[in-house]
Amino acid sequence: MKLIAEVLKITAGGKQIAIISEKSANSLGVHSSDRIKITYGSKEMIAITNVAVHFPQNRIGFYEEISKSLGIKGKETVTVELAEIPESLVHVRAKLRGERLREKEIKTIVEDVVERHLSEVEIAAFLTALNIYGLSISENEALSRVMVETGKKLDFGEGPILDKHSIGGIPGDKTSLIVVPIIAAAGFTIPKTSSRAVTSPAGTADRFEILCPVKLSNIEIKKVVKKTNGCLVWGGALDLAPADDLFIQVEYPLGIDPLLLPSILSKKKAIGATHVVIDIPTGRGAKIKNLTEAYTLASDFVEIGKRLKMNIQCALTFGEQPLGRAVGPALEAKEALSTIMGNGPDDLKEKAITLAGMLFEMVGLKNGRQKAHDIMQSGKAEKKLREIIGEQGGNPKIKPAEIVLGDKIGSIKATKSGIISRINNESIVRIAKAAGAPKAKGAGLILIKKLGESVKKNGTLLEIYAERNTKLKTALELANKLKPIVLNKKIEDQMLLDKIPKKISDQKQFILER
Repeated sequence: MKLIAEVLKITAGGKQIAIISEKSANSLGVHSSDRIKITYGSKEMIAITNVAVHFPQNRIGFYEEISKSLGIKGKETVTVELAEIPESLVHVRAKLRGERLREKEIKTIVEDVVERHLSEVEIAAFLTALNIYGLSISENEALSRVMVETGKKLDFGEGPILDKHSIGGIPGDKTSLIVVPIIAAAGFTIPKTSSRAVTSPAGTADRFEILCPVKLSNIEIKKVVKKTNGCLVWGGALDLAPADDLFIQVEYPLGIDPLLLPSILSKKKAIGATHVVIDIPTGRGAKIKNLTEAYTLASDFVEIGKRLKMNIQCALTFGEQPLGRAVGPALEAKEALSTIMGNGPDDLKEKAITLAGMLFEMVGLKNGRQKAHDIMQSGKAEKKLREIIGEQGGNPKIKPAEIVLGDKIGSIKATKSGIISRINNESIVRIAKAAGAPKAKGAGLILIKKLGESVKKNGTLLEIYAERNTKLKTALELANKLKPIVLNKKIEDQMLLDKIPKKISDQKQFILER
C-alpha cells in the first residue's frame, strides 16, 4: 500500500511508532500494536502501528524517531505492508511457558528489543515471565553477554580497570563520589558510569551533576580518564548495553526487577571492568531484607562475574537507614564534598573507605582499608576529586557552602523524648521526592537524628528543603502522616513493628535503581 508521509513533530520516547487510519489498517490487515514494514527508497524499517479513527485515509503519520531514520521531511510517498512476526516472539512465548532459553534465543530477543521490533506489551510479557520463573545462571550470563554485544563499548586499555556499584535500595548513598577519587588517587583506572534516579531522590549522576557536567561523549570520557584515572559520568548517553535502558522503562511501571544481575554486569563489562565491588545494602527498608537473600545474590554475582572474566567481590552492608544524613542531589553533593575534605558523617566515611579498601586488596595491595584511609586523610582524594571536577567542566575550587540548596525549609519535631529505634527508608524517599527531588536539585532532606541517637521532646528529627513553598507544604504533610522515624525510651522497647491492616493505606513504592 502506498501512503503519503506526514511528520508529526513529536517524539515517542525512542519508540518507532506510525499512525494510520482505521480504513488503511483494515486494508493492510493490522491492528494497533501490530508491526508494519515501511519502505522509502532503499531504506526499510519496522514500526509499531497506532490506529486512529479520524486520521486521513491516504496518509501515515511518523513520530520523529521514524522520520529521522528514514530521512523524511513530509509529503513523500512510502510503501507500507504487514511485517512478519519476529522470531523472538516464539522465544518469548516459550519463556511464558516456563522453558529455559538458550543464548541464541536470548540474543534474538535482545536484538529485537534494541531494534524496536517488539512492542512494550511484548517486552512486558517477557519480563513478567522472567519475574515469575526466574533466570538460571546460564540465562543471566547469556543476557549479560548479549546486552553488551548489542551496544557500544569503552576501551581504556590494559587492566586492571576497577569499578564499584551499589544495587541501591537505601537513600543517600553517595559513596561513589568518594570511592572513585580514592582509587584514582592511587593510580588505578576507575571509569564510573552511573544512572540518574529512577525511583530514588538522587542517582549518582544527579549528585555529581551538581559539581560538574556528567553528560560526556565517549571521546570526552577517555580524555578525562587519561588525565585523571577516573570519571563520574551519566551512562544514559553512551549507548552501553542499550537493551537494559529499554527493559528498565517497562520494569518500572510493572514494579518488577528480574534483570538485576545482567543489568549491572553488562554495563560493567561494556566499560571493560576487570575488578568490581558490588555493594548489597541489607536489612529492613532495603531491597535485600536479610542475609540469606544477600548471600544468594552475592554468590550469583561472583559466579556470573567469573563466566564474564570479571573479578567480583560483594560487600553486604548495613541497610536499615539512609547513608549519611543528606538525601537529595545538592544536599548529597555537599555532604560528599564535606566528607572528602575531612568532615561529614562517620558512616559515609567508613563505607567509602571500606569499599575502596576492598578494591585495593582485589588488585593485590595489602591493608587496603588502611591505604584508602591514608589517601583520604592526606587530602589526596580531595585533590583528585577536584581534578576530575575540573576536567569534566566544573569548578575545581568549589566549596560546600557554595552549593545552592532549596531556600524553603521546614522541620519535623519529636513529639516525645527518646532514642531513635527505627528509620523507614521508603518513607524518607517519599518525603524527599515530595519536596521535589531529584528534578528540583536543591530539594531533599537532612536527618538530624539517626539510629541510636537520643532526642528531646520538640527536638528536630529532620529538616526538609524545597524550592517551592507548595512542595515544602506537601512534604511536611507527608512526613507528619508517615512518621518515618520511630522513637522509644530504649531501643529494645520497640516490640510492635506494625499493625495489619493499617488505618492509613499507603501504597508501597517500588524501588528500582541502577
